[in-house]
Amino acid sequence: MEEVLKKFGRLKCDVDLKNYNTYKVSSTAKYFIDIKDEDSLIELLEYLKKEDIPYFVIGNGSNILLPSHKFDGVIIKLSELNFIDIDDDEVEVGAGVMLPKLVSETVNNCLVGLEWAAGIPGTLGGSIVGNAGAYLSDIFTFLVSVKVIENGEVKTLKKEDIKYGYRYTSLKGNRDLIVLSARLKLEKGNSDEALTLIKNRRERRIESQPLEYPSAGSTFRNPEGDYAGRLIEECGLKGKMIGGARVSEKHANFIINYDKATCDDIRNLIKFVHDTVLEKTGVDLILEQEIIDWS
Repeated sequence: MEEVLKKFGRLKCDVDLKNYNTYKVSSTAKYFIDIKDEDSLIELLEYLKKEDIPYFVIGNGSNILLPSHKFDGVIIKLSELNFIDIDDDEVEVGAGVMLPKLVSETVNNCLVGLEWAAGIPGTLGGSIVGNAGAYLSDIFTFLVSVKVIENGEVKTLKKEDIKYGYRYTSLKGNRDLIVLSARLKLEKGNSDEALTLIKNRRERRIESQPLEYPSAGSTFRNPEGDYAGRLIEECGLKGKMIGGARVSEKHANFIINYDKATCDDIRNLIKFVHDTVLEKTGVDLILEQEIIDWS
């Protein structure tokens, strides 16, 4: 089987996924393959389906919590789908492109609108599936269409074909669908002004977020008209620890890997924070991150 898998990209066996998720928790996979190109991905999926081998597609692992037990299948990474093609004010982007790289490339070409994404350590594919956003904007604001493979069929979905909302799309949770690329429509603008905005926001993030510790970004969605961090802080949970996981004292809506936290540490702390806020304030916080179940 290993010889077959090598045809489709760079293959590793019995891989610790610690460096493939931003929480930096240990989780292992039997096979890990960084796909060569789109055609290789299509062929790989056909092979895995025929052989009834489970698979999981991972982006930068920036908004997920991986389980601690081993995945007896193939982890697929799309790093090589990393093209950025600019045509006037529209951009075709591969699923493996990191958002900060996309922002840099578009701003340097005097295209603005994505400045909010400069500090998000995720891929274009993941941002489409979860409708990533910040500063009252999101990726679907600029989406024209998305190219996907679903159940072996490659197709292009228009924005209006997809249900979406705050940190949500109808693509989420569909394990049979993989984003290949997307077309975005931006605006012509002043690159110097955009770079200044990015710099100012980066400085504010450094001051207000625990970037020195592994995390997966904001833990909960902000409830309408309020902030999850404010509610968590109001409940006296800053600094709360379970095992090696901790509620950041810098920003209460960040759970950090403070001291060799396990998946269970983080998951249990997420539940404790959610239940405490619900009990004390009546607000049922919605998890922004995705807790992965290999099964």
